[in-house]
Amino acid sequence: MTETAAPLIEPPPAAPTPNCIMRAWTTHESELRRWLRARVREPADADDLMQELFIKALRQGQRFCDIHNARAWLFEVARNLLADSLRVARDTVELPDNLVSEADEPPAVDLLTACLPRVLSELSEADRDVLTRCDLEGMPQAEYAAQHGLSLSAAKSRIQRARERLRARLAEACQVRFDADGHVIDFVGRSSCGG
Repeated sequence: MTETAAPLIEPPPAAPTPNCIMRAWTTHESELRRWLRARVREPADADDLMQELFIKALRQGQRFCDIHNARAWLFEVARNLLADSLRVARDTVELPDNLVSEADEPPAVDLLTACLPRVLSELSEADRDVLTRCDLEGMPQAEYAAQHGLSLSAAKSRIQRARERLRARLAEACQVRFDADGHVIDFVGRSSCGG
C-alpha cells in the first residue's frame, strides 16, 4: 500500500520591502551612522542602533512611503533609540553613606543661570546661535561647521570669540567675578542682571 504525501503548504511570500524605504536608507545611512558613532563609545553600538533603526523603518512597511520627510523621521527614531540605549547603559557609582556635602548652597556658577537668558539676548544673533547650538544644546563643533559651511578651525574660532563676548557681557551686566582659573566666584544676584 502506498502512502500519498500530504500536500506541502507553503508560507505566504514575504512582503517586498517598499522602494521608498530602500531609497531613504541608501540616501541617509552614512549620515545616520556618522551621527550615531559620534555619540556612542563603541562603533559596534552604533551598528546595533543602525540595525534597530532599519528594522523600525521596515516595520512601517508601505506607511513609510507616506512620511513627508524620511530623513527627519529616521533621525528622530535614531535619537530615540540612542536615548533609550544610553538610559539603559548608564554607568552608576555607589556613593559612600558618610558622604557629606561641602555646602548646602549651589556653586555661584549654578546661580548665574538666572542671568544667562538676558545676557544671551543682548549678544549678536551669530554669537547667540553658536553658543546655543554648541554649548547649551551640545551640538558637536564639527557638525556646526558643516551646517554653516565653515572649516572646523573657523567654527572653533567663532565659538571662542562668542564665549569671550559672553564672558565680557556677564562680567559687565551681572558683575561676575572669576578666579585665577576662570571659575565664577561671585556675581550680583539680580534675576534681570540689568546693564
